[in-house]
Amino acid sequence: MLGLIGKNIGMTSIFLKNGINVPCTVIKVNPCYIIQIKTIKNDGYFSIQLGVDDKKIQKTNKPLLGHFKKSKLSPKKKLLEFKVSSITNLELGTKFSVDLFQEGELINIKGISKGKGFQGVVKRHNFSGVGEKSHGQHNRLRAPGSIGAGSNPSRVFKGKKMAGRMGNISVTIKNLKILKIDTYQNLIILKGSVPGTKNSYLMINKKK
Repeated sequence: MLGLIGKNIGMTSIFLKNGINVPCTVIKVNPCYIIQIKTIKNDGYFSIQLGVDDKKIQKTNKPLLGHFKKSKLSPKKKLLEFKVSSITNLELGTKFSVDLFQEGELINIKGISKGKGFQGVVKRHNFSGVGEKSHGQHNRLRAPGSIGAGSNPSRVFKGKKMAGRMGNISVTIKNLKILKIDTYQNLIILKGSVPGTKNSYLMINKKK
């Protein structure tokens, strides 16, 4: 297995053995179960689908109920797919827990960043603004300025930094160090921060 599904509990700080206080993130990693195994013959590649946290049957539609029935498991709230190089010795319903990782190990975390809504160029792209801050000027302080040339090329180039939706995208942070693992409470304490809000799900991958 290359990874598990976790939930962002929040941030705190702990003291290392050398007395240095470091910021860290606490991640809850409940037992994950194999819901589906994909093969080259059927799907064109090897991967497994993991599910975590039980979900009420009343809140699950019939197609998903049939999907979970194949693995003889109760419905799960979150499903994520992990690519693997081989599916040898993997079976539907197999459980994986937090002891898959070790203290001191480097891992990669993937999640959905916080959504900021529609933002202007100053906040979204760190523009300085074009307007003067004196002589009674109040209308153009945070404007983007010119966005293109004149009659040639008579258009705005694709990818131009402009106002728009900010955040709410998939973000991966690599090489985060595991400071501590609590197998009793299924917790992983990582050095640094991770993308997403509290109680959001995260994909935890071993460093390849």
